[in-house]
Amino acid sequence: QLQLVESGGDLVPFGGSLTLSCTTSVSTLQYYTIGWFRQVPGREREGISCISSMGRTIKYADSVKGRFDISRNNANNTVYLRMNSLTPEDTGVYYCAAEPLRTGYVCEKLITSEYFRWGQGTQVTVSS
Repeated sequence: QLQLVESGGDLVPFGGSLTLSCTTSVSTLQYYTIGWFRQVPGREREGISCISSMGRTIKYADSVKGRFDISRNNANNTVYLRMNSLTPEDTGVYYCAAEPLRTGYVCEKLITSEYFRWGQGTQVTVSS
């Protein structure tokens, strides 16, 4: 069964950088489009980026475009989110999630209903 585990969350200063990882113990991660979301208390979970199974399709939310970089290494079952120029508005719990396997569009809608499997989240805090 696909189980996702995020890691890499930390306390970082304003303007700093951080890389999050999303991994699984099984090799099937390579077949899935993976998205990254974040959530702060009292607000809906926000989609920030996704990457298709072979990395050919990538999408970013406007709020992180030009600052965040998503990538994947299917050989070690890991998807990364490199975050640069962090601000306090980037603070939140970051989740990775997998889209269901399907034909047609992938990595198109950064909304929670498009994803069926979620990790437990990792906390990112950016100090001002």
